[in-house]
Amino acid sequence: MNWWGIGPGAHSHVGGVRWWNVKHPAAYASRLAQGLSPAHSREVLTAEQRSDEDILLGVRLAQGYPIAALPNEGQGAIAPLIGDGLIEGRAALRGSIVLTQRGRLLADTVVHHLING
Repeated sequence: MNWWGIGPGAHSHVGGVRWWNVKHPAAYASRLAQGLSPAHSREVLTAEQRSDEDILLGVRLAQGYPIAALPNEGQGAIAPLIGDGLIEGRAALRGSIVLTQRGRLLADTVVHHLING
């Protein structure tokens, strides 16, 4: 999943490279005014990090994340997460992980279980 972040402190990810802009608005504006990139630093993600990040971001989308794209350990965590009221059961029956309102509040916990089982 690729995205571009715009503004001070924003993060971006394209093709396995993640980078982030300087945080302070004045520094951000100064770099742009000088014709420089506002990027502060970057890192190249491993395949495992990219997979984890896809899950982390995908479950937060309105359409959810496809269950078939989860690792086996994560697929085994779905029923308990539905039971805890964190994932919508009807969406799971249709093959997607969609967070409930409570699940959105605890999204990092849900993602942890989907990645690690």
